[in-house]
This record gives sequence, structure tokens and C-alpha cells, in this order.
Amino acid sequence: MFREMRRGKQALSRQEITAILEMGTSGVLAVDGDEGYPYAVPLSYAYHGGRLYFHCAKAGHKLDAIARNPKASFCVIGQDRVVPAEYTSYYRSVIAFGHVRVLEDEAEKRRAIQILSDRYAPLETARRRDSVIDREYPSLCMLEMTIDHATGKEAIELVRSRFEPSPCAAQEKVRS
Repeated sequence: MFREMRRGKQALSRQEITAILEMGTSGVLAVDGDEGYPYAVPLSYAYHGGRLYFHCAKAGHKLDAIARNPKASFCVIGQDRVVPAEYTSYYRSVIAFGHVRVLEDEAEKRRAIQILSDRYAPLETARRRDSVIDREYPSLCMLEMTIDHATGKEAIELVRSRFEPSPCAAQEKVRS
């Protein structure tokens, strides 16, 4: 159902994919937009329990697209270091494919916004966090993406650097 990565040597492991999703703070959600045009929108997110959580307004292009077709992809860039001398960038990224749903159940919705607020305000007191959530809750819509498949990829230069000794290590070997 999902394509195999063409450059398999550059594929990230399941653990590396999870680490990027856990560390990231934003990504791009792509859905089936109006009149067949893809609609991709940058979003803050939280990854928890194998699922992605987003918040949004209660109406708009994204929700209309999800109502028509819940299939989506979400891309997170874990690293993007431009290396001008090599005409490239040393990147690591993840694309998750899955289904998005609007959380209608109040307990699920509350749990999801708490996951997001824990992610973005971890040092905030529970009392303050609950106060902010309560204030914004009436206009809040929460989305959950269940991941069906995820791939991760890194620049070939990063792959090579894991298998080639660093110049310092080579110099140390010569001195020994």
C-alpha cells in the first residue's frame, strides 16, 4: 500500500522516527483540499502514544478537507543544515501518513489539549494551564491523527558519517 523508500540506505529507524516526532514542535499537515488541490498547512503539534494532536479553529479549509477525506500526511523536519561548500543540506525528516479525526468526545478533547499544553508549557503550573484551557476551550477544535505508516530519511552525508571515521579519530590512530 505504501511505497518503499527508493534510497533505502538513507532510511531512518523506527526509533529515530519516533525521536524526531517527539522532539519536533511544528510540521506541515497535507490534506485533500478544494477542487483537487493539495492543501498543506504548518501546525504546532504534540506526538503522544503513537498519535499526533493538533488544535485549530472550529471552521475552515482544513476541517472541510478532513470532512471530505480524512487521509493526510504530516511532515516534520528534524534537521536542515545547509552546507554551501557541498551544494547540499544535511537533513533529517519524517513523513507520517494516517487518518485525521475531529475529537468530539469531551474527555478525549480535554486530554488532547492537555497533551498539547504539557508539550508547549511544561513548566507552567497545572492551575494556570487549566485556566488558559478553560478560557480558550469554547472556541477550540482538537484533531487527532492516527499514524498508519511513517518514513524517515536523512542526507546520504549523515549516513556516511556514521560509517566513516572522523579525521580526529584517524589522527589518533596514526599517533598510536
